[in-house]
Amino acid sequence: MDPVRLEPITWERLGDALAERLLDLKAGDDGPWPKVAFDGAPAARPGDLAVRVAEALRVRGRSSLPVGTDGFLRPASLRYEFGHKDPDSYYGGWFDTGALWREVFGPLEPDGTGRVLPDLWDPATDRATRSPYVELPPSGVLLLHGPFLLNHWFPFDLTVHVSLTPGALRRRTPDEERWTLPAFARYDDETAPAEQADIVIRADDPRHPAWARR
Repeated sequence: MDPVRLEPITWERLGDALAERLLDLKAGDDGPWPKVAFDGAPAARPGDLAVRVAEALRVRGRSSLPVGTDGFLRPASLRYEFGHKDPDSYYGGWFDTGALWREVFGPLEPDGTGRVLPDLWDPATDRATRSPYVELPPSGVLLLHGPFLLNHWFPFDLTVHVSLTPGALRRRTPDEERWTLPAFARYDDETAPAEQADIVIRADDPRHPAWARR
């Protein structure tokens, strides 16, 4: 059962509506840079929404930086320590949260430089990306996207969860990645992101999203 009433919307209107919401977003006590989570399974494509919002913010004159957690994976030797298809490892050991704290959230603390590393590790080559730092100006918005974001006490000022029902998640997850499904079931059970997030987007039908705001 949905915790709040969902309203149909288009992706274009949703990007504009979220951008308008972020124009009024003020940073909390953790620095002058507002930080927003776009949480969701890869099949829900939260990164696409983060990029859409970044473009909508750009045309409104507000700086932002989308950053994906898939650029902060741990090395393969650590990710695959318990096998290539272990859902518990995927849930708790694939993403380098220490590097996210150090390279993304740390520079955006009150005394930070604003110089954020947009990615650290390339899973295809299993090597460091060596990407240059990006300086986010004060009041610029961090748009962090990826799965399990509400699990780590990250200092978000606003949280958006792109939700899929279990059936939709199974349908939209490629066969070779369905071994990850128990990790998302565990996340729903332990964290209840659709109940915790400030904004919930239901994306079962990728052509017809719906959303709810708290």
